[in-house]
Amino acid sequence: MDENVTWRKARRSNDQGGDCVELGDLGTAIGVRDSKNPDGGHLVVERTVLKALMGRIKYS
Repeated sequence: MDENVTWRKARRSNDQGGDCVELGDLGTAIGVRDSKNPDGGHLVVERTVLKALMGRIKYS
């Protein structure tokens, strides 16, 4: 993994122990990882797939 990736959590995320994921721009894809375990690896998702998933979640 590129160590220069900037990982971002949702704006509504806080330090109260909630479950959260972080997204990172990997260039041609998006990385998705557990914010509580940043060294535990990450998923790589195509941008179009993530956009479709977010749309489905938002309107469900």
